[in-house]
Amino acid sequence: MRTVTGPTDRVVIVGAGLAGLACALHLAAAGRRVTIMERAFAPGGRAGRLSLQGYEFDTGPTVLTMPELIAEPLGAVGENLSDWLDLTPLDPAYRAYYPDGSTLDVRTDTVRMAAEISRVCGPREADGYLRFVDFARRLWRLERTDFIDRNMDSPADLLNLNLLRLLGMGGFRRLQPKINQYFRDPRTRRIFSFQAMYAGLAPQDALAIYAVIAYLDSVAGVYHPRGGMHAVPKALAGAAEKHGVQIRYDTDVAKVTTAGGRATGVITADGEYVPADTVVLNPDLPVAYRDLLPPRRTRRLRYSPSCMVLHVGSRQAYTRTAHHNIHFGAAWAATFDEVIHKGRLMSDPSLLVTNPTHTDPSIAPAGRHSYYVLAPTPNLEAADIDWRGGMDRRYADDLIRVLERRGYVGFGDGVEVLRVVSPADWAAQGMAAGTPFASAHTFGQTGPFRPGNLHPALDNVVFTGSGTQPGVGVPMVLISGKLAAARITGGSR
Repeated sequence: MRTVTGPTDRVVIVGAGLAGLACALHLAAAGRRVTIMERAFAPGGRAGRLSLQGYEFDTGPTVLTMPELIAEPLGAVGENLSDWLDLTPLDPAYRAYYPDGSTLDVRTDTVRMAAEISRVCGPREADGYLRFVDFARRLWRLERTDFIDRNMDSPADLLNLNLLRLLGMGGFRRLQPKINQYFRDPRTRRIFSFQAMYAGLAPQDALAIYAVIAYLDSVAGVYHPRGGMHAVPKALAGAAEKHGVQIRYDTDVAKVTTAGGRATGVITADGEYVPADTVVLNPDLPVAYRDLLPPRRTRRLRYSPSCMVLHVGSRQAYTRTAHHNIHFGAAWAATFDEVIHKGRLMSDPSLLVTNPTHTDPSIAPAGRHSYYVLAPTPNLEAADIDWRGGMDRRYADDLIRVLERRGYVGFGDGVEVLRVVSPADWAAQGMAAGTPFASAHTFGQTGPFRPGNLHPALDNVVFTGSGTQPGVGVPMVLISGKLAAARITGGSR
């Protein structure tokens, strides 16, 4: 494994996102002096917080899986997860709504889930589910140690016995045909393959190895931190400061200074120079290259679809909703084709509606409810949509009408607070192509083929976050922080 050369005592991390915070904790545990420069007034990056009229909204991810990956950086400095976060397992993890009016509760207990699938889709489908769980669990175990939780410098790093095992399991086939081996009902096929969108691909295009996302979502368990997802970066930041990490909020870094093929420090937007032996960059990787580093030709990336998010504070409550709700449109393959290949808005939207006050009333005024509505959209490179010209609000109104047709009676009338986030807003926040999901996980952008976390010319600049290895999603981003730290400390990962 390649590592940073020269002294590494003083480390400056740009960005207090989840990856930057995880990296800081691992570095603090290894005795490094760490300073985090964060342009916002609070930690979190994409996992930020929006406060409006007594409502507290999570601005980024709403689904938390694998809490042991939060425990890992905390444990590196001797802290216990339970001392920093109050986690509630969600049951069901999701409630799926289908165009025929049926619903399916996704339970993480496999016996109960098999019974639920048998009730909705029949016993043969339940047998297929149990076989899928066995496949996905073995897939996760094979992938985690050798392909996810590991720094890779070249394709040769893939060559091991587990690669052969993955090949034998069909991990490098396409995801949808692999899912179809286990499920025949279109409802189960959808609930165990829609996660491909997280990887930036249609299920027909994604590799079967990404069935692990469905495993993490649907089998390993989904949790809600009390106070919302923003409680996670708050906890990591608190533990980091307790163990000597200096976090400087409201501090915007303008550029990384270099000399002799090495970074020497950073300069803030106010002109302050902060020296460093090593610099870790947590902003979106292509934007970090573009805005913070000396000019350099970089490879052209294919980006994931983006999304429209509605943050809604409401007087309306709905007794049929769960914490996380997935509403599938009648279209399926056509939906992915519209968003990914044709650069169009979904003609028959499939939506994620998270209702965090279902579990945690503390994040809204008394008697009020909050909703997070996510609709996939094309990214800014795939479509020329004038989001700033009023399209954002028009599409938000369209989505509210869709929700009302799908059972959220009076949803529009109940809105007290509405904040709309479009791809143009994601771009303004520093996300390439206006997507919060980074570059897509095509084969050529996965593992050692994904942009590396060591700068190719500046041997003490390290990247972390979803744009580099291992990729997108809260679990992967937390792992990326550990991998970045290992580049500096020479750790085993």
